[in-house]
This record gives sequence, C-alpha cells and structure tokens, in this order.
Amino acid sequence: MRPSSESFVRRVRSKLDELSSTERQLADFLLEFPGELASYAGNELAQLAGVSPSTVSRFIRRIGYENYDEARRHVREEQEAGSPLFHGSSAGTSRQLRSVTTHFQQSQQNLAATFERLSDAAMAEIARAIAGAPHVLIFGSRSSQAFAMYLRWQIIQVLPRVTALPGAGETLAEYTAGLGERDCVIVFGTRRQTGQMERLLRAATRAGTRILYISDQASPDYADATWSLQAHCRGPGPLDNHVGVMALCDLLATLVIDASGATGRKRLAAVEQEHEELGDFD
Repeated sequence: MRPSSESFVRRVRSKLDELSSTERQLADFLLEFPGELASYAGNELAQLAGVSPSTVSRFIRRIGYENYDEARRHVREEQEAGSPLFHGSSAGTSRQLRSVTTHFQQSQQNLAATFERLSDAAMAEIARAIAGAPHVLIFGSRSSQAFAMYLRWQIIQVLPRVTALPGAGETLAEYTAGLGERDCVIVFGTRRQTGQMERLLRAATRAGTRILYISDQASPDYADATWSLQAHCRGPGPLDNHVGVMALCDLLATLVIDASGATGRKRLAAVEQEHEELGDFD
C-alpha cells in the first residue's frame, strides 16, 4: 500500500496523544530527526532512540504504515522533495554546535519550513478575524509567554482590548467567563506547555470562540482550532530554535495592523499623541 499524501511528520504528530511512553520516546526522536528513519534499519533506529525493535514495529503500524520499509520509502521521498526537516542528523559534534554557521543555517531551514506552509489567503483571513474581534486573548506559558507578550505589545497599538495570559495572580476564569463567538484566542502551543493551556482551549471551544493555535513540529495539533499554524523549531543543540515563531509573530502583527484599517490608524495616532504628552520616550 502506497502511503497517502499526508507527510510522515504529520502522521506522527496526529498520533502523539495515543502513544505509550516508549512509543512517545521514539516519536520525539523522529520528530527531531525524521531523516534518520531513511538511513537506518529498524534495529539500528531502535538503538539510536533507546527503545526496543518491537517498539519500532508497533509504532510504524500505529502511524499507518504496513511495515518499516514502506515508512522508510515515504521518508526518502520527502528527503528527495527537499524538505529541510529531513536533512538533519542526530550525530553532531560539540564543534558543530558552537559554530555560528551551524546556527545560522538551522535558523534559515526553520524559517523556510515554517513559511512554506503559509498562504496569503489564510493569513489574511486570520488577520481580519483578529482585527475585528471585540477582545483578543493571547496565551503562552514558560518560554512561549515571551511570544504572547511580544505579539500583544505589537497589536495593542491598533486594537484596544488585547490581553496576554497568564497574568500574575490571576485565574483563567476571569477572562474565559466573558468569551464570545467574535472574540479571538491566540494560543502558543509549542512543546512543554503547562496544564493551563489545555484548560483555556477547552473553555474557548465551549464558548465557540475562534482559536488560532500556533504549535511546533514536536507538538500535537488542537483539533478544534479555527486555524492552526506550525513553526519549525528544531535547534542544532539541546535548545529549540524559535526564529520561526518570532517570524510568525512579526507577520501576524503586520497583517493585523493593516487589517485594522482607518480605526486602527486612528488609535495608533492617538497612542503616538499620548506618547508625546506623557514624554514616554524622553
């Protein structure tokens, strides 16, 4: 049976919530280095990922392939198609990790893999929805809180009601209680999030609120999201590279400012006038 047009990485990500602990260990390895599956036999891959050969066999069937060879052919096809995600190797040296060139090239690859999934039409639709929302909530925990704060800081210049969550000493209910269908919740769902994210998503779904879910290649999608964007965050070392996430923030902010139209420009002018009155930048 020939694999469907669904990518190998998307197959893996779609099953993350169903995997056993050892299968998830293998999934995490392959999401970081999917190209390794094309380079090694099943028992060799098992050794690299620190799991048993039987785990590899179960995992391959669980994500929809008849056998390991079929999965390997599919990954090789994606390598030949030029996806940068499939050209990384798990065997890096400390010299390579310290290399400026290595980090620069990884940033370029992450940007290319992030932006090749986007379309002008979809991004314009998202921007219009955010610009027209009575209230915008932006959530990010741990390192993702910085992205939530940055995006809020940019679009609050043209939108009056934008809130970054979680706030110090606050609960989610103080914000989710008033959510409506025209509001917009933006969630940064990059990996290693707290339980607050899932609770916010459930509350927004119950309210029928539009949800923009921004994740990475190592995190599962949120099925009830109105829109889903995926940033590639693989790093050359132990840390994720978030260049793609920041680029998405910049793109979103620019499009929202444009979509806010005359109302947004009027608010922006008022904000600038207040800067002068208050001497904010003296």
